[in-house]
Amino acid sequence: MKVLSVSSEVFPLIKTGGLADVAGALPIALKSFGIETKTLMPGYPGVMKLLQNPAVRLEFSDLLGQPARVLEAEHQGLDILVLDAPAYYDRPGGPYLDTNGKDHPDNWRRFAALSLAGSEIAAGLLPGWRPDLVHAHDWQSAMVPVYMRYYPTPELPSILTIHNIAFQGQFGADIFPHLRLPPHAFATESIEYYGTVGFLKGGLQTATAITTVSPSYADEILTPEFGMGLEGVIASRRDALYGIVNGIDADIWNPATDPVVHTHYGPTTLKNRLENRRSIEEFFHLDHDDAPIFCVISRLTWQKGMDLVASTADRIVALGGKLVVLGSGEAALEGALLAAAHRNPGRIGVSIGYNEPMSHLMQAGCDAIIIPSRFEPCGLTQLYGLRYGCVPIVARTGGLNDTVIDANHAALAAKVATGIQFAPVNEESMLQALRRAMHLYADQKVWTQLQKQGMKSDVSWEKSAERYVALYSSLVSKGMT
Repeated sequence: MKVLSVSSEVFPLIKTGGLADVAGALPIALKSFGIETKTLMPGYPGVMKLLQNPAVRLEFSDLLGQPARVLEAEHQGLDILVLDAPAYYDRPGGPYLDTNGKDHPDNWRRFAALSLAGSEIAAGLLPGWRPDLVHAHDWQSAMVPVYMRYYPTPELPSILTIHNIAFQGQFGADIFPHLRLPPHAFATESIEYYGTVGFLKGGLQTATAITTVSPSYADEILTPEFGMGLEGVIASRRDALYGIVNGIDADIWNPATDPVVHTHYGPTTLKNRLENRRSIEEFFHLDHDDAPIFCVISRLTWQKGMDLVASTADRIVALGGKLVVLGSGEAALEGALLAAAHRNPGRIGVSIGYNEPMSHLMQAGCDAIIIPSRFEPCGLTQLYGLRYGCVPIVARTGGLNDTVIDANHAALAAKVATGIQFAPVNEESMLQALRRAMHLYADQKVWTQLQKQGMKSDVSWEKSAERYVALYSSLVSKGMT
């Protein structure tokens, strides 16, 4: 089976969040099932620099007003199609934001162009290759199934995966004439959304199937609390909605071989984590003692519950713990966390920014990771924690709920617990979870069992890939009948 995947970011070429990890890992996991995936992505400057010997496969003289080429290259096991359109992607800043942290004003055109190119490839424009199915990711490529509807691609099924419904790609109606869609596409059963153009909304209406990155999130987005205004649209497509939990690349995230981990270890050699712990204490200028180190590796935003970490940081220290934070985001939260570190020298350390190697080392050296997200479609950080014996302390929501087994009395007795859950998502509830963690940590036999059980969890892509293969096969067979 041949699959065209379309994504605005793909690890290891470009990453701002979990979308990149999924778009990079799923095609590789699908190979063992005989699925051949080509992944179309934008030609950002950093991506173009990493391409080795790319071949020009396709040229557009006018892709929504600009010339573009499709280049093909292999990169670390991935078959990558890069949309080389300098007018859209060759600019400073990130994939979505400029150097001032503001949205690129033409994001609608940049990602509509990506989607239109994807639909052309789906229709067979790429010489010698035509997919059996198209898999789009989030709002940035959600227009692929929209273009496929209005530039008919007979019997070719499409899947749209929602990684985070909070980001919807909503733009003013004035852009519609520039999308090169027929007038009747501006309708409620397509991309019209309360008088605006909704990229994600259009994809939800036109894709053959919709997936979310965890079963719980599939249920949650049917409600007003989590549906972000699109719950009605999703409810109307409920029969086409599937929740498939993400996995992680178990070769990249492996404490026994990870090149950035100072001392490798496994479930039977957990004592080797001590050297990694010492490295964490040195990096964050923490006191060298036996107090548990709680860590946070996150975007510093309200959605991620980072305001709760900032407001309880002093009390984490009062409970007898230490806290280290790695991430960046809202300026007020960055400032609040840095102030907490200033008030608690030796007990709290904060590093503002993105540091992939340090995120690995923190998982390998810290005792527990706090993930207090108010909503979390899947989350990958808790999966890394499980893999590395860094016990997850998570809000009971979305994929966090699906992947972490709470250390209640029954689960501990049965030796199946892998972490600590808490609800509701507020200060007192989170502090109670941290008190539970402190109590469990005091009994190292129980804590070690919790670590080992987490490390036994199957957090790889294998089971999830099997579910995607089953869904792909079902959709393709229906399209052939």
